[in-house]
Amino acid sequence: MAPPADHHTPYRHTPYRHTPYHHGSRAIQDKAGVRELADHVARSISQGVRPIAAAFLEIQPQLVITGTDPTGAVWASLLTGTPGFVRATGPRQISITGTPRATDPLAPALARENTPVGTLALDPRTRRRMRLNGRSRPTPRGLAIEADQVFANCPKYLQKRTLHEGRRPEGPGEPHRTTRLTAEQHASVAASDTFFLATVHAHGADAGHRGGDPGFVRVTSPTTLEWDDYPGNAMFLSLGNLHEDPRAGLLFLDWTTGTTLQLTGTARTDYADDGSRTVRFTLTEAVETRSASPWRWSDPEYSPANPAVGD
Repeated sequence: MAPPADHHTPYRHTPYRHTPYHHGSRAIQDKAGVRELADHVARSISQGVRPIAAAFLEIQPQLVITGTDPTGAVWASLLTGTPGFVRATGPRQISITGTPRATDPLAPALARENTPVGTLALDPRTRRRMRLNGRSRPTPRGLAIEADQVFANCPKYLQKRTLHEGRRPEGPGEPHRTTRLTAEQHASVAASDTFFLATVHAHGADAGHRGGDPGFVRVTSPTTLEWDDYPGNAMFLSLGNLHEDPRAGLLFLDWTTGTTLQLTGTARTDYADDGSRTVRFTLTEAVETRSASPWRWSDPEYSPANPAVGD
């Protein structure tokens, strides 16, 4: 299990005094019939960073951060560093040494004060993950984020990987921007077992994770892709955000080469009569960066929770 959070404190930046959920999440919870379960899960959400969560963050070599660029497009970006580059520096604050490269879509937004962001620390070595959403500001060494929400998620659909020793000798390449997926990008997305999902709402941003066996993401054209939304923790934060605001960002990481593929666009959720859900994403822009991560990971041990692709 991921590190537990403090018991629930209301989300300070929302108008809802007794729940972390806005109308979008509530609508999806009610459609799925899981409002009571969602309220139970919400008790794990905190504004504070407990010692066990702080210890978890300090051993991470990477952190996903999400938000909007100056044009309003939603992106997910990858921050990396020697473990310890993310630290808890206050009861409700984490500090990050370093910032995204100047060419990263989120770099201009993260250079400003009080920027709404979502973050996700996912450790493939232990199949643990922790989300921290809040407001970022630049510091002399990088970024500081004041937490509004801190909570753990279960290890469902997380693939296990080992981190190889040593950093990749080559640095990141120049980003390649396009409005359509290339054949190579199509193949990479179709073979992926993990991606990160950025969504936003009126009061902030969120970073989520999606995982499955290769093929769980289906590329239906050079500008569209889709995936089945597997049963999760009943919170429906990402789908709730998309219900209210269709803007979305996706981040795919090649765990072997360190290449990142960042996609921004819009997403909608389709509901079948049997209760299953499919999310359909339409691409506006893609940014591919070779060797963006210096870390090299092993081949995956797939989660036993992954549904068979095609079922």
